[in-house]
Order: sequence, then structure tokens, then C-alpha cells
Amino acid sequence: MDKVFSTAAQAVSDIGDGASIAVGGFGLCGIPELLIQALYAQGSTRLSTVSNNCGIDGIGLGLLLGAGRIARTTGSYVGENAEFARQYLCGDLEVELSPQGTLAERLRAGAAGIPAFYTPAGVGTLVADGGLPWRYGPEGEVMTSSPPKEQREFNGGLYVLETGITTDFALVHAWRGDRHGNLVYRRAARNFNPACAGAGRVTIAEVEELVEPGELDPEHIHTPGIQVQRVVHAPEPVKHIERPTIRARQDSAR
Repeated sequence: MDKVFSTAAQAVSDIGDGASIAVGGFGLCGIPELLIQALYAQGSTRLSTVSNNCGIDGIGLGLLLGAGRIARTTGSYVGENAEFARQYLCGDLEVELSPQGTLAERLRAGAAGIPAFYTPAGVGTLVADGGLPWRYGPEGEVMTSSPPKEQREFNGGLYVLETGITTDFALVHAWRGDRHGNLVYRRAARNFNPACAGAGRVTIAEVEELVEPGELDPEHIHTPGIQVQRVVHAPEPVKHIERPTIRARQDSAR
């Protein structure tokens, strides 16, 4: 029952070339940076990632992307990463864009063993009708496009069929975790981490605070240990801010 690995390198050592990985986080909030860095150092390539976004240049998944390690990614937002845009537009990266809520539900469905579900999100757009560019060629031509999806009417409304997502591995970041793999996320860092944790066949969690079994209040556990196979202690992580916004200090004399 003790799922703790002594190092992140040991925990990710069997993530091989071509593996699919669900990665928690939203922007740079709640990303499993220690595990990503260990995977980068290991050298695995041709990876397929599923994450809300692909980090920023040089940080988070942007570290793997900049090294040319990611062949395909599924996500809902790409706006903070110039290298992402360059690779996508020149044909080095295949990109499947999914509405954010749909992506979250696809991960949740995969975790629950639900193969597909209907949603109104995307009806009347290329998301449902097909034709979203997945991969460009070197001359800017579209090489691969998204296929049309099944649509069906329910109670007078049109819905599109979306498939659940499961991956070979999942990398997540938690605030607290015990040796059995039970996890608690903190505030906004909860974001996509629980959904990704459930979708991975092998889920690896880095935790800021490692506690003994029984120390976590069962009512406060967000991801149960049955969904987590490996735990790495990652105390005092660096928490990056994408866009620092600083307001000028007002004169206290006024």
C-alpha cells in the first residue's frame, strides 16, 4: 500500500517513447513541474499529451514541447506559448482542440468507464461538423483535419457525441497526499488535476506535503488512493505566475 517513490526520476522511469499522458494544471497553476522535469531529463519522445494547455515557453509542458518531445496534444487553450504556435503552424505538432468543459468531461468520462457522451457544446461549429486543422504541412496546407462527429436530437435540441479520454499515464500535483495515494488539492490548483488523475491507467502524483495514512480527513479527499499508483514528495515547489499584474502603490498620505 505504500506508493511513495524516493525520486521523481524513479516514478517516471517507465514512461516510454510514444506514451500518452494526461497532465493536470491550468496555465501554470497546479502543474506537476517536478514530474515534467524528470520526464524531460529521462528523454522520452513522441509523446501524446492531454492537458488544458501546454504550459508556456520553457515552463511546464512547454519544456517538453521546446525540446521536440511532444508529437500530439489535446487541449483547449494555446495562447501563452509562442513555440506551440510555431510548431503547430509549420506541421511539427498535431493539435486537437476541445472546448474546455468538454475536455474536462471527456477526462471524467474516461475515468468513469464511460466511452462517450452527448453535449450541446460545439454544435453548429467545426467542433461538431469537422474540418478543424489538426496538422499542417510545411507549406501551410492542412494535412489532417478533425472528422465530423455524430449528432443527435434530444428534447428538441441538437447534441454532439464526444468520446471519453484515457491515457497510459497521468501526472498531477497535489497540496497534500498520504502514502496510500489519497490526494487533497488546494484552491485553484484543484482545476484539471482530479480529472487527469482518474483518466490515467498509471497515475503519478507529486505532493507538497506527504502525510501518513489516516491523517487526511476522508471528507476532504479529492482523489482517492485507488486512482493513484505512485506518489513523490515535492516540498516547497516553485509556483510560477504567467502574467504578473502589479498595481502602483497608492500614496498613504492621501
